[in-house]
Amino acid sequence: MNAVIKNQTTPIPGSAATEPVVIVGTGPVGIRMLEEIATLLPGQPVVIYGDEPWEPYNRVRLSSLLAGEIRSGDVLIRSSSLCAGNVVTRYNCRVTKILRDEKAVMDGLGRKQHYSKLILATGSRPFVPAVPGRELPGVFTFRDIADTEKLVARRMRSNRTVILGGGLLGLECARAMQRFNTRVTVIEHNVRLLFRQLDDGCAALLQENVQALGMEIVLQDSVRMIIGSNTVHGVLLRSGREIECDTFIISAGIVPNTELARAAGILCHRGVLVGDTMQTSDPDVYAVGECCEHDGEVYGIVAPGYEQAGIAARNIAGRSASYRGSVQATSLKVVGFPLFSMGDVDDSVRTITPHVYRDERCYRRLNVYRGRITGIVALGEWPELIKLREAAKRGRYLFPWRYRRFKRCGNLWPESKGYQVASWPETATVCTCNAVSRGQLSKALASGCDSVAALTSQTGAATVCGSCKPLLADLLGHKEIDPVKGHRPLLITALAALLLTLLAYFAPSIPYTGTVQLPWRWDLLWTTSLYKQISGFTLLGLSALILILSLRKRIEAFRWGHFDFWRLAHVIIGGLTLAALAVHTGFRLGSNLNFLLMLSFLSMVFIGAIISTLIAVEHKLEGTWAKQVRSMGLWAHIVLFWPIPVLLGLHIFKTYYF
Repeated sequence: MNAVIKNQTTPIPGSAATEPVVIVGTGPVGIRMLEEIATLLPGQPVVIYGDEPWEPYNRVRLSSLLAGEIRSGDVLIRSSSLCAGNVVTRYNCRVTKILRDEKAVMDGLGRKQHYSKLILATGSRPFVPAVPGRELPGVFTFRDIADTEKLVARRMRSNRTVILGGGLLGLECARAMQRFNTRVTVIEHNVRLLFRQLDDGCAALLQENVQALGMEIVLQDSVRMIIGSNTVHGVLLRSGREIECDTFIISAGIVPNTELARAAGILCHRGVLVGDTMQTSDPDVYAVGECCEHDGEVYGIVAPGYEQAGIAARNIAGRSASYRGSVQATSLKVVGFPLFSMGDVDDSVRTITPHVYRDERCYRRLNVYRGRITGIVALGEWPELIKLREAAKRGRYLFPWRYRRFKRCGNLWPESKGYQVASWPETATVCTCNAVSRGQLSKALASGCDSVAALTSQTGAATVCGSCKPLLADLLGHKEIDPVKGHRPLLITALAALLLTLLAYFAPSIPYTGTVQLPWRWDLLWTTSLYKQISGFTLLGLSALILILSLRKRIEAFRWGHFDFWRLAHVIIGGLTLAALAVHTGFRLGSNLNFLLMLSFLSMVFIGAIISTLIAVEHKLEGTWAKQVRSMGLWAHIVLFWPIPVLLGLHIFKTYYF
């Protein structure tokens, strides 16, 4: 990280009569505010203050920096607006006073800076409860670059770490501190982890995953005091339990930074009070991000701050815009597990109808009111999330059969309709971490961005959790997906089955021998009752085995092992079944009942071989047509199966009865 030690004294560009817009705060929301003004008011002089000795950085990525997943330079916010000629940046320079009567601010160097409009994006600070011992060496908070640097140094020599707070930041901090086999305990006073973001079922699954990583979770308890004299030796909980530790990290929430506004006489409650235009009680002063309070709500995540910045910029530019609040939406990777939470997430609203889907890999819950989604909770990958978020945000009505599909397979829409990002509305959010819309991505695409990396660099999408990278790839017109496990043997087996099926359809049947003097008479396979029964029951057994393998997707008891290997076994046994069919019939299609049975069986195998071929090469195909063909083929495969048991039963009855 490059510290900025010197303060700039560059004069403000523009005429003397043009006072600049002044922004206080260089966090993600402050920088977004600068970018919005640059878009709506090109050439408008701007002065932006930051009180930390660093270039602007993204706090959301600090947990990844602490975990060692990225380097210090990766957290920096790269914005061309910071380098514009009409913008003056003053880092490591605190604004100490707002002089409202003079429409000016004073900074730490005693300089007076006049403004036309003032935007407060001062953010928040960690909440530190009044716990005895909190001043001891070995007690840390986790909020900014300075905290992160201290913890990076500390984790190398910490044997036992206790973290107060089971929220997003607390859990991410716990994962990072565990990197060098440090024993980690997380203490949360609520009944579940991520109390505001998750319901009981999802929190329980998350807790199982966290504990499987070796962390201890203590719920419904809090710290009475920190034990130690010259340094931390442990903590005493309110339950009476003592936990030894050498490091204690407080991650118990945030407090909005309102001191600057309060001292200037601007109305504040928990945060700086703002109306729908993002103006404070002083019409020339705006507040955005974690420092402000709108309609009784203080948002502790970055996405609402981005929305607020857009509203404030439009009003400053003379374009009427109103902020109606934000739907709380969180999309992050928590201790390595993708997590999404939006809207009403539990049973506190009794009129909602919950729909839950869960398997060993994921948890998905939809809260529905009168056919419309009011809350979403998800742990694990879920490609439909962006589309779901848009449906919930716009209040779209979804018909009952979609919810029935969800309870059955965990999705509301057919798989092939999951992406198609180019057809989304311009305002649809693609990257929820950085609030990047489809419209912004399309503009970047039109400006020459021709790869996922270029889109990421230009817009900031996929720079936090990375879960939206497949959506960026789809917007570019291709999918960057990994091949299924065992795709090469799957392709070879599927092509062999395809060839055998075509031979059975179109090649002449294997002839009977014309003489009894051959050393091996292959036609005995069809003329000798014993051989005929052996091949017939072998064929029946292999068909039954294929049917059992197909239960892998439908019955919980069969869900062991990786699905890709079950699919490969299904196709291999399908090929063996074709071989058994050749032995049993010589690929004679027969007539009447036998013809219908052969036609149904061969058609089912043929479509199954096509589906398997597409699956094996899907990672090399572009567009969604392969998914659509695969989906239609799967239904045809299933439909063609249903007549076979009846026809086979009649075939066996006819053979033995007559």
